[in-house]
Formats: sequence, structure tokens, C-alpha cells
Amino acid sequence: MSGYVLAIDQGTTSTRAIVFDGKMKVAGVGQKEFTQHYPKPSWVEHDPEEIWSSVLFTVRKAIEAAGITAKDIAGLGITNQRETVVVWDRETGKPIHNAIVWQDRRTANYCEKLKRQDLETLFTRRTGLLLDPYFSGTKLSWLLTNVKGARARAAKGELCFGTIDTFLIWRLTGGKSYLTDATNASRTLMYNIASNEWDERLLDILRVPAAMLPEVKDCAADFGVTDPRHFGAEIPILGVAGDQQAATIGQACFERGMMKSTYGTGCFALLNTGADMVRSKNRLLTTIAYRLNGETTYALEGSIFIAGAAVQWLRDGLKAIQRASDSGDLAAKADPLQEVYLVPAFTGLGAPYWDPDARGAIFGLTRNTGPEEIVRAALEAVCYQSRDLLDAMHKDWRSGSGQHTVLRVDGGMVASDWTMQRLADLLDAPVDRPTILETTALGAAWLAGSRAGVWPDREGFAKAWARDRRFEPNMDGTTRNAKLKGWKNAVKRTLTAG
Repeated sequence: MSGYVLAIDQGTTSTRAIVFDGKMKVAGVGQKEFTQHYPKPSWVEHDPEEIWSSVLFTVRKAIEAAGITAKDIAGLGITNQRETVVVWDRETGKPIHNAIVWQDRRTANYCEKLKRQDLETLFTRRTGLLLDPYFSGTKLSWLLTNVKGARARAAKGELCFGTIDTFLIWRLTGGKSYLTDATNASRTLMYNIASNEWDERLLDILRVPAAMLPEVKDCAADFGVTDPRHFGAEIPILGVAGDQQAATIGQACFERGMMKSTYGTGCFALLNTGADMVRSKNRLLTTIAYRLNGETTYALEGSIFIAGAAVQWLRDGLKAIQRASDSGDLAAKADPLQEVYLVPAFTGLGAPYWDPDARGAIFGLTRNTGPEEIVRAALEAVCYQSRDLLDAMHKDWRSGSGQHTVLRVDGGMVASDWTMQRLADLLDAPVDRPTILETTALGAAWLAGSRAGVWPDREGFAKAWARDRRFEPNMDGTTRNAKLKGWKNAVKRTLTAG
């Protein structure tokens, strides 16, 4: 059988399809951006039909670029923006509303209401998550409440709920497969990560009918085959994982204590805790890293909502840079005597603060502050937030007698040497950048390729991981501590409770 494997990487701002060959090298790529909708402040939506069109376009483009046909593809893996919610008609397949994106904060008041009812401990114990608008469950509840007739139709089994993976599987298979995987299910606020099943008590609280939920499978499993009308032949769908878990897999973080951090629109750090479901005491998330052969591996996760999005803001909002790739060079020219801090709470603050009402702020401005200092502050904000996550993970992991190894990084921002060096400096820890930066797509492809029997097993895949460069910290401790103290002060002034 051919060793070609196809990965669909459906992200927050664009969709990519990548064909990998039998040696796990990129053979063809298709990419397409799609529209971001902001109907109200702090609301973020996507058009599911536009996402679907982008998937068809990019897959066809990638197959063409690879010079192959669909018949040459042994398996398809899907990775997706997590927590984004779609509800569609079971008969027609048509969405009843735009998708509500993970960044959306419209359910902040509902989350606060649930907290006032002392329900957060229950949700955290069963799902590993916190009551925050970030997660899917309250978004789904909002749709059922605010779209006319939706709740009644859902109770009758007329509507389907899905994160983006489920919606794509449904469309790709012509409505024959209504499935998700354990990683995506674990991000919904409705899935019990200890028993690995939808939780009836949580469904009752959120008023979500069980009839509208998909079946949950392992990350590497039989998810059906694509309708041949889409790409000219059937392609088996053999792997599914949420984007951050797929990146963890793509970075070969299969051992307890291994850690990766992805710098895309947001930043997401995952620490593999093995079979141990470590309960965070520092406002991190306990989540499913992956489930293979019926065995669940857990992780501690820290989520930062704004990382690369801050660079997009510099480019598109402030017009401070023409290209995202210019940011590192401009930051390097900043005045080292000016300490400017940007707290990028554009959509609230994630871990470990979890303040949905916080908004962005800049501190330390003087008459001499220019674009260079603002750009540096935006890049450093990502590094500072990463340090916050690492400190919280150390506290939780040490309490479990664990210790993480070197941080493996991926995502668009890691191409900047300046940013990665500053990250190592502020973390006071080595940072490893791999030779293959498309780790999210690679992780999804490995799930499918290994399931198809054309790619290596877990051990063989881990051995194939290769480092491009290691960034060692070289900032002196006094400077680092002063900068970290300034960051903590800036965050304190930004928090709504501060």
C-alpha cells in the first residue's frame, strides 16, 4: 500500500491540508484563510459552510500539489480548532447558526451564574476543566436557548452537535459517521474524563439532550471513509485529535514529563502526566492528551488566548509592521532601557488567571516609546505568559513527584529566533525547535498512518523526531527577575478583581 497520508488541519484563521509521503516528508500543501465574524464585542463566529468549502479546496490543492490521486492515500487524519461549536440539522446537514469560536466570550455571565451555584468544583472534578466561556458546553447551551425551537428539536434527535472534527467527519462521509475522539470530547465540559463517557449530570445542568451528542472513539480508529464524490475516491479517516493534542503527538511527547508548547493564534502548553490524572491546584486544566488502544494518557494544560494574534494585531490593527516575520527584527532594535509591558487580554486572560472580563493594556509608555518597544512588548508577552504556565505546571507536577524535560515548541511564532531566545531567557530553560514545524498536522497524520500500517509505531515515530535548534538561556538572573516582577505588576493591574 502507498505510504501517502493526508492531514486536514482546520485552524482558527485558516484551513490547511498536507500530504505526507511514506518517509513522513511534506509532499503537497493547500491552504486557505476564511472570514472571522465579530457580531458583537467579544463575540467570535465562523461560517461552517465557508470552513467546509475551505476543506474541500485545500485537500484538492494538496493532492494536486503532491502529484497523486486520492487512491494513493492510505489514510486521512483530522486535527481541528478545539471548543468551537457547530449545531446542524440531522436530515439536511445544514447548520442552524454560525459556529461559535473558542475565543468567544458571550457566555461569561452564564459561567458566573454556574459558579455562584457552586458548580465549578463538580465540573472540574468530572471534566478537568474550569467554568469559562472558552469551553464548548456553555456555547452549545447558548445556541439551544437562543436559536428558536432548537432545544425542542435537539430533544427529538433532529439536531447534531459537534466540534469542528465531528462536523467535518459528518460532511466528508456524507452523513454516515457521527463521531468524535476523546481529546475533542474532553474539551466540551460535558465529558467525564475518568469514566470516558458523556456525563448525564453535567448534561442536565447545561440542559443539553444526550440525543444530540456524537459517539466518542480513540484518536486512532475507524471514523468511516470519505464520499468518493469529494476527492475522486474513498479515503479512510483513521485519526482525529484536537489541535493541541495533535501537536503533542506530532512532537512525540509520549513519555511522562515531556512537554510541548504551540505558538499559533493562542499558546497552549501540554505536559504529559501519563496514566495519572493530576488535579491542578494552580488553575491549570487536566485533560486527555490522547487515547490509543483504549488506554487514556492525561496531561496538564495551560491555555493562553492571545499569542500570534498579538502579532496580527501589530500588523493589521496598529500597522506597526508590514509582515508578521518582521516582528523579531524590530523587537531587537527596541531600547533596552525602556520596560514596556503589553498584557494582551483582548478576549480575557486564560491560565492561570481565568479572567474573561479582563481587557488588554499597555504599561510603561514614555515619550520615547516607539513601534520597536511596542512590538517587543507583544512578543515578550507571549514569553511571560509561557513562564506563568511553566511555574504553575512545576507546582502541580512537583507535588506529584514529577519533573518535566526540555520544552519542545512549534507553531508559526517559533520561526522567529529572537522570540525563541527571549522565551528561553525568561523561562530559564532550554527550548527545542524541531525540524518539522507542522507538528499539528504531523500528529494527525501519524494517527492515520500508523493505524493504516504504513507509518512507524509510537516508538519508531519518536525516534524519527529531529531537532532544528536548541535555544539556551543566557539572560542574567537579576535582569530576568526584574522583568518578571514588572510583568506580574502589569497583570495585577489588568485583572478585573485587581
